[in-house]
Amino acid sequence: MSTTAHKVLVANRGEIAVRIVQACRKLGLEFVCVYTAEDAASGHVRLARELGGPKSLYRVASYHDANEILSVADEAEATAVHPGYGFFAEDYRFARRVSQRDRKLIFIGPSWRVIRELGDKINTKRLARSLDVPTVPGSDRPIYDEMEAERVARSLFEFQISQGIESPLVLVKASAGGGGMGIEEVHDPDLFRSVYRRVRNYAARQFKDEGVLIEQRIRDFNHLEVQIVAERGGANIVHFGTRNCSIQSTGLQKRVEVAPGFDPGAVAYDFDAAKLLEDITRHSLALARRVKYDNVGTWEWIVTRDGRPYLMEVNTRIQVENGVSAAIARIKGKQGVDLIAEQIRLGLGAPLGYTQEDITFEGMGIEYRIIAEDPANRFAPWVGRIEKFGWPSREWLKMHTQVPTDEPYTIPTEFDPNLALGIVWGKDISEVRQRGLEFLDSLVLEGRNATGDPLKSNIAFLREKTNRILLF
Repeated sequence: MSTTAHKVLVANRGEIAVRIVQACRKLGLEFVCVYTAEDAASGHVRLARELGGPKSLYRVASYHDANEILSVADEAEATAVHPGYGFFAEDYRFARRVSQRDRKLIFIGPSWRVIRELGDKINTKRLARSLDVPTVPGSDRPIYDEMEAERVARSLFEFQISQGIESPLVLVKASAGGGGMGIEEVHDPDLFRSVYRRVRNYAARQFKDEGVLIEQRIRDFNHLEVQIVAERGGANIVHFGTRNCSIQSTGLQKRVEVAPGFDPGAVAYDFDAAKLLEDITRHSLALARRVKYDNVGTWEWIVTRDGRPYLMEVNTRIQVENGVSAAIARIKGKQGVDLIAEQIRLGLGAPLGYTQEDITFEGMGIEYRIIAEDPANRFAPWVGRIEKFGWPSREWLKMHTQVPTDEPYTIPTEFDPNLALGIVWGKDISEVRQRGLEFLDSLVLEGRNATGDPLKSNIAFLREKTNRILLF
């Protein structure tokens, strides 16, 4: 079957669903979308109806119900499933089920074995260390013995002191946990045992697994990422550069992303930033080759103020911020890179068709996440109705949104109030900052909640942070 003979089920919602539909059209592929009752007014529903007609839309009770999603795939005669991000995007069991069921489908993402291998943070750390890829100092397997845990903790305290860290910290983490659950800090070695026992007991209750990880607490860092793209089989693997995602909410949710990850030509760093970017890219590619990575993925790093990189994890999916990497990338000198289209094309078995030498980078990009939230109140989500939403067209601006601009829109309370992604390009850091501020100042976003109070958004926060991009 040729790649254009496929029909892609878009198993997601909102902005990413819109972009997947647009990528399918660009590739000449048929598509089918799902939506819930709460999302009936979403832009992805309107776009699917406009481009594919009523047969391209199926209402489901939940985006989380695998049985329902696959029933739609069968009824619509889809041949592939694109999970977007979130929901089933990094669920190896779902990916395996999709590819091994009686009516086999293509999972547009890495193979389920790769997702399983890199989705386990402990296993990723172990693989990285086998390749001399730097990881956060600490254990690379769950520890169940208190004496062993204390030995590891004391060695980490001693290591940090030897590095000149005045107030060393150790993290005690439930190995089976996630999403920030089951993590405590220890600042005094003599308090370690009591914290260890508390986390171990919590892990046993919540996760039915007493395993605990002991890691150094890294502070004062930048969050960098390396964008990897690979074809099926993992024979040809390339990167699309780095990005910096250090501007985040108090809950450590990304709000501004910048590509590339550092700008040594314009910003003074306490280390060789150009070499650092080369190093984390080389390390990311080495691990990708080791596991025969076979689609898009992101290698997430933290970099300390003195230039020490540590691999945190691998996200085996397309990420929200893929567009800012695409904005500065050129393939064989051509603009208009679409990493979602590349993901689909490669996921369906097409060859890469270019080498690393064919990929070049030009200028700088900023991605703003426009969200209905109150940064002054710990980024609490705002609930209400958007009455006006718009922006002037600019050749250096791309907007991705599921929010209609020609009629009011009530934000569904069932989902995060993400409204849009604004991606700005400039030839250098000075120009992209100026254009970023121009975009934010010209954006029209108005609305009211049920009691008549005006809409709250993070636009002022984004504006404030624009002059802080790529800095520690």
